[in-house]
Amino acid sequence: MAEELDKMIHDHQKVKGTVQLVRATSGNMMLHRNLGNLNAGVPGASARNSLDRNPKAANERKATNGYAFSGLGNIVKEAKAPPAELCRALSHRTDPEKLKEMGNEEYREGHYAEAVALYDQAIMVDPTRPAYWSNKAAALAALGRLIEAVGDCREAVRIDPSYNRAHHRLGGLYLRLGEADKAIHHLKQSANDSTGADVSRAQSIKSRVAKCGDARKVRNWVTVLQESQAAVSDGADCAPQVMALQAEALLKLQRHDEADAALCGAPRFGVDESTKFFGTVAHAYVLMIRAQVDIASGRFEDAVATAQTASQLDPSNREIANVHRRAKVVASARLRGNDLFKASRFSEACAAYGEGLDRDASNAVLLCNRAACHARLSRYEKAIEDCNGALAVRPAYSKARLRRADCNVKVVTFVINRACIA
Repeated sequence: MAEELDKMIHDHQKVKGTVQLVRATSGNMMLHRNLGNLNAGVPGASARNSLDRNPKAANERKATNGYAFSGLGNIVKEAKAPPAELCRALSHRTDPEKLKEMGNEEYREGHYAEAVALYDQAIMVDPTRPAYWSNKAAALAALGRLIEAVGDCREAVRIDPSYNRAHHRLGGLYLRLGEADKAIHHLKQSANDSTGADVSRAQSIKSRVAKCGDARKVRNWVTVLQESQAAVSDGADCAPQVMALQAEALLKLQRHDEADAALCGAPRFGVDESTKFFGTVAHAYVLMIRAQVDIASGRFEDAVATAQTASQLDPSNREIANVHRRAKVVASARLRGNDLFKASRFSEACAAYGEGLDRDASNAVLLCNRAACHARLSRYEKAIEDCNGALAVRPAYSKARLRRADCNVKVVTFVINRACIA
């Protein structure tokens, strides 16, 4: 860690064009006597001042290989930078305020990972300063690591319960993650000018999520979609549950590409941290919706694995169990159909894909694959019908569009040929 920080300080010096920060190593700190300490009794004098006052003595003490001899018997390279600057470099490594300032500068320039490393080093030196934890949380949030950021903000307010900025930052993080009640609690404890507006947004998110739950029970997917999208607009842009509600509504409304885009645009958190942060049942629901989106997008193996994890988290949930079974059926049907198609057994492949469609009638991938079988069997009208079904739920599905175009050409060619013969 020390070696990495030394390099960071050195890089910082090069970028900023300053000599106040230099890389401190044994090679450039082990100077004349006492590893570079100032000579006693001479205020402001450096470790080399005796050599500087007597150049002849300095020359006599130089080794023939260009190295300087230290009073401790170590052979080290002669320093190129002024010793006073070298001494300051050591203090930068152990001065948490200086590390925080460097972290702030990296943060302002958009170097968030570097900022996190510097704040971490400041915390190692002095873990009792809440500003270090709060600033690190800001950098983590910029990297999309919101759950980690929450943990650091919570530590900041634990150290200083009256730290308004940390409360406001923590409230904003909870708001983005869809935890409205916690957001309101911390926002009300901050003396920020925007507190009132932020509390109103958090209350709006809470209300909209509740409406989504009520609408979902009666399968009113239009309302679920509208309220979940409004919650995102209010600030819950990283809330897994809100994004899952939006994706589920889009799936039910046969807008599969949009459902996939909604979940792909949301941050992904690890199973363990999500379960601990949001709760087992809430995270199992998110995984269930993700599995359904994977099925609709043709990622069948991913769907099986995700649904299995959801089942393990919430084994008594029948809805999750049904999704898991469906994922296994369609994955098996696609695999079996592909093998039969490769073997040119097109009728059997068509039946295999059909078994998967019995469990997921609007699956664009299975429909497109079955269309390929129909086309090989010269059943072009049926192939076009399946391509239409695939494009109805995934308008951007280029493979289905090309296959339909090819079948249309063959149908037209067949009609023209018959007309010519007649």
